[in-house]
Amino acid sequence: MSDDTKKALQTQLWNIANTLRGKMGADEFRDYILGFIFYKYLSERMHLFADEILKHDGITFDAIDESTAEGQAMLAAIQENSVGRLGYFLKPSELFSKVAAKGAQKSDNFILEELGAILKHIEGSTMGHDSEEDFEGLFEDLDLGSSKLGKSENAKNELIAKVLVHLDQIDFRLVDTEADVLGDAYEYLIGQFASGAGKKAGEFYTPQEVSTVLAKIVTTGKTSLKNVYDPTCGSGSLLLRVAKEVEDVGSFYGQEMNPTTYNLARMNMILHGVHYRRFDLRNEDTLEHPAPEHADLRFEAIVANPPFSAQWSASAIHENDERFSAYGKLAPKTKADFAFVQHMAHHLDSGATMACVLPHGVLFRGAAEGHIRRYLIEDCNWLDAVIGLPANIFYGTGIPTCILVLKKQRENPDDILFIDASQGFTKEGNQNALKPEDIERIVSTYRNRETIEKFSHVAELSEVEENDYNLNIPRYVDTFEEEEQVDLAEVSEKLVTLEKEMGETDKVIAGFCEELGIKAPF
Repeated sequence: MSDDTKKALQTQLWNIANTLRGKMGADEFRDYILGFIFYKYLSERMHLFADEILKHDGITFDAIDESTAEGQAMLAAIQENSVGRLGYFLKPSELFSKVAAKGAQKSDNFILEELGAILKHIEGSTMGHDSEEDFEGLFEDLDLGSSKLGKSENAKNELIAKVLVHLDQIDFRLVDTEADVLGDAYEYLIGQFASGAGKKAGEFYTPQEVSTVLAKIVTTGKTSLKNVYDPTCGSGSLLLRVAKEVEDVGSFYGQEMNPTTYNLARMNMILHGVHYRRFDLRNEDTLEHPAPEHADLRFEAIVANPPFSAQWSASAIHENDERFSAYGKLAPKTKADFAFVQHMAHHLDSGATMACVLPHGVLFRGAAEGHIRRYLIEDCNWLDAVIGLPANIFYGTGIPTCILVLKKQRENPDDILFIDASQGFTKEGNQNALKPEDIERIVSTYRNRETIEKFSHVAELSEVEENDYNLNIPRYVDTFEEEEQVDLAEVSEKLVTLEKEMGETDKVIAGFCEELGIKAPF
C-alpha cells in the first residue's frame, strides 16, 4: 500500500471530521467521528465475514430476507459463528451502508432512533459471551440526542446523516489484510485531535515519536513478545506501537482511569485487528484500584506515559501493598510519579524491559523520592538507563521530560547509561518534535551502550553513588560548549577602521548641511 493512498484516506477522514468541528470542541467531535468510523469498520468486517460463510450458498449477506423463516435460520447460524469469531453480530438491515443510504434519501430519511438502537444491539449481541466486557459501553459517548448536534431533531438527523453518507463513500480496504490502512488512519486522527485538545491531549495521547523510542527500547533483541502492559494506556496507541516493532505480541494488557479514553482504547485495539481475546483493558485508577485480574501477572515489556506529577492518596494502607512495601517510603501525595514506577517494577518479569516517560524532577528531587530512587539503584539495581528528552515535546505541557529504563536482570549490572537528547528536535508549530535521525541516535546509543561526547555517558555505579544517587543528566553528560575565543587585537583594529569610516561620513553630512545653510547635528 503506497504512502499516497494512506495519506489520501487520512485526509478524507479528517475532512469529514471537520463537518462536526463547528458544532463542538475537539474532544467532543472526536468521540463522534471515531465512534462512527468504528461502527463502519464493525459493519464492513461483519459483511466480509458473513459473505465468506455464505459463499457456497451463492448469496451475499445483505441479500438475506430477514422476514422469512429461512432467512432467520441463516442469520441465527451466522450470529453463532460471528459472536464466537468476531465477538459481535449485526443483521443485514443494521449494516452501516444501509443506514447511510436511508439517511441520504429525500424523504423517510430519519435515522437517529434506528442508529441508536443498532449501536445498542452491537453491545447487546455480546451479552453472555467472552467478548461482553470488551464491547460493553463502547458507544456510550455517542449521544445522538445532544443539542450540540443541532437545535431540532431534524437538524441533528441532517448532520449525522451527512457524516455517515460521506463515510460510506470511503473504502476502508479491509480486504487488504497485509496493510493496516484504517489502523494508521485512526492513529492519524487521534494525533490530529490531540494537537487541538490542548492540556486534555495528555490524557489520551503520547506523541508518536516518543512512542517509537519507548517501543524500540523495550523490544531490543526480541522478535516477539509474550505480552505487553501499559498501566496508563490512554488511547492504547503506545501498546499498538510496541506491536509494530516485533513480529508478534501474544497479549495486550492495560488500565485507564478515564471512561471515554478507555472506550477509545478498546476501539483502537479492535480497529487494528487485535482479537478481543488478545487484549485485556480495564477501566479504573491504577494506583488506588489496580485491576485484580492483573495482580499476579508479570509482563515481558512495559511502556507508559503516566500523568506528570499527579496527585494520589499516598494512604497508609499502601504501606502494606506489595507494590510499595519493600521501599519503606511512599511517593508524595502531590507527586505520584514514583508510585507509577513502583507499580510497573512490581509487574516487570525477569529478563523483561520497562520504559516510561516522567518529568525531570524524578531525577533529583529529595525526601521520599530520593529514598525510592536510591532503593531502586542500590538495593534492586534495576535502573538501566536515563534518557533526557527535549522540552515542549508533549501536548499541554512545556516541561522537559525523561525516560527511565528498568530491567530486573541487567546485562550491564555495574553501570547506568545516561543520554542527553534534549537538543535533538525540530519545531512543528508550537511543539518540538523528534526527527527520525534523533530517534535513531537515541535508540542506537541505548542498544550499543556507548559513551558519546556531549551526548551520552556510561556511568559506573560508584559514580552515581558519589553523586548521592542524584540522576540529573548534566552531572554525567557534559554538554558545555566553549565559546569561541575573541581576538582583541582584531577587534581593536576593526574599531579603528570603523572610527575612520564614521569620520569620513561625518564630513559628507557636514558638507550637505553647509550647502543647505543649517547647523550640522554634531
